Amino acid sequence: MSDSSRMSLFRRGSWPEARRIGEILRRETIGGALLLVAAVAALVWANSPWAPAYEALRDWQVGPAAWHLHLSLGTWAADGLLAIFFFVAGLELKREFVAGDLRDPRRAVVPVAAAVGGVLVPALIYTVLNIGTGGGALRGWAIATATDIAFALAVLAVVGRHLPAALRIFLLTLAVVDDLLAIVIIAVFYTAHLAVAPLLATLVPLAVFGVLVQRRVRSWWLLLPLAALTWGLMHASGVHATVAGVLLAFTVPVVRSDQAGGPQAGLGLAEHFEQRFRPLSAGFAVPVFALLSAGVTIGGLHGLATALTDPVALGVVAGLVAGKTIGITAATWLVARFTRARLDEGLSWADVIGLAILGGVGFTVSLLVGELAFGAHDPRAEHVKVAVLAGSLTAALLATAVLRLRNRVYRRLHAAESVDTDRDGTPDVYETGGDR
Repeated sequence: MSDSSRMSLFRRGSWPEARRIGEILRRETIGGALLLVAAVAALVWANSPWAPAYEALRDWQVGPAAWHLHLSLGTWAADGLLAIFFFVAGLELKREFVAGDLRDPRRAVVPVAAAVGGVLVPALIYTVLNIGTGGGALRGWAIATATDIAFALAVLAVVGRHLPAALRIFLLTLAVVDDLLAIVIIAVFYTAHLAVAPLLATLVPLAVFGVLVQRRVRSWWLLLPLAALTWGLMHASGVHATVAGVLLAFTVPVVRSDQAGGPQAGLGLAEHFEQRFRPLSAGFAVPVFALLSAGVTIGGLHGLATALTDPVALGVVAGLVAGKTIGITAATWLVARFTRARLDEGLSWADVIGLAILGGVGFTVSLLVGELAFGAHDPRAEHVKVAVLAGSLTAALLATAVLRLRNRVYRRLHAAESVDTDRDGTPDVYETGGDR
């Protein structure tokens, strides 16, 4: 096979898709900043003299007891608000694989394989470090398997503003796919008591919702009650209620066009719902979850050392920092090896490693899985929170160092992608065989 005919990894896609992803990244960056502020506020509050007030707020119970929905605010945030987050993630994933550049299997295989590798290796590392420790420690094997979309993109916005569009799309898709893998793991492995009747009943409002959106119905007074009923029945079934968000998203139609982002791309309900709910997810749902979940009493340096020497915490940190890096990089290399593909012009494996390290920024879903694995009153639940914060911060700092070393290359590639000599709004590289 000649060098010119070999498949190229991270090759430039279509301009409409690159522009759409750019808009998503800008919105998620703001959400990532809010997430960071909320997490810091929770940590400061939980370690201040006003810590009892934080715990009282988190544990305050509201909701109708008759419907088994008399829940604490922390549970409402984890089960309810994160359903919005997963609804948006589901919309994005379906949009990418139905109408985006990833409808081409050759493009889709790279981020999907990387996401799978980024799930399997952290889980394996955690298991190796905790096998034989007893006390149910192995329940936390999935904590380090998900990448936090908002947090990772916020880091990328600071250190990788000139990162080529193909690498940005890779990171976004990888994060969405492994979040969806995480929700499958939650549904399969963290459902303790399954009630079959409510689970089957979930199919009724879900099906009605699906029929209405397929008929392009946008009336909120019809769709929101059906979505809420689907969520409520899923919660009653014992399956984590955030699964309802993904299932609802997958029923929403995506407009196909000959070219991703073509003239019809703005007409689909998926794009309409994504524009409406992404700000709610990034600007409210995820930051509130962080505020109510990230507050952990560290207890000074001694408490920090005690937490991080727990095998559970060690497994989480090692899974996020080492597991994600090894899993994502190795899976990407294997795709290149077995397809005889090469990296696109100007890119190197250092770029892949940098993004793989950034994939270790696991916050939102990691905290959620930690709560499901150990509950609210197990001391290891507090150690998990410390480990998630420490691992995510370490991954962010290491990724910053690696990507900063390549910043000059990114600036040159970004400049080449920005030239628009005819001033028609489309960079020249996308008009001269951009999808190469």
